[in-house]
Amino acid sequence: MKIAIIGYSGSGKSTLAEIIGKKYSIPVLHLDKVNFLPGWVERNIDESRRIAEEFMKKDSWVIDGNYGKFFQKERLEAADRIIFLDFNRFSCLLRAYRRYIIHKGKTRSSAAEGCIEKFDGVFIRWILADGRTKAKRDYFKSVLKMHGHKTVVIKNQRQLDLFLNRRMDYYVMG
Repeated sequence: MKIAIIGYSGSGKSTLAEIIGKKYSIPVLHLDKVNFLPGWVERNIDESRRIAEEFMKKDSWVIDGNYGKFFQKERLEAADRIIFLDFNRFSCLLRAYRRYIIHKGKTRSSAAEGCIEKFDGVFIRWILADGRTKAKRDYFKSVLKMHGHKTVVIKNQRQLDLFLNRRMDYYVMG
């Protein structure tokens, strides 16, 4: 089973990837770990692409993130399931703030080593505005248009809870 998890920053992509990976013993790749080196320094693009490409050769995987530069088109085509976390911007902001409080001064498991959790004005602006441009919204619409038959859209915590408690086996294992 190959699962791609996409969605807005703070929506819970990495957490969901961990839950699915653990429950079904599927290897997980967090694209934030691929993109960054310690201190939030961007990794060399060729090295990052090599890491993503190698991981995608596995028989089963869960990959979370939206990075277009890491074979996004191929990743979505190869995925048996796509999960789109389409939470509203204020829910994402609250979730990101909670994540910051929990991991303040530390590196969370889905981030590259040495990338201390942060919650600053730039990130807040990304969650509320810059990460939700018309182009980004149009991109997600195009994913649904091209891959709607294998995409699960989750819009809020209630739907996520329902997915986790009742529907995950159906959607993940088919």
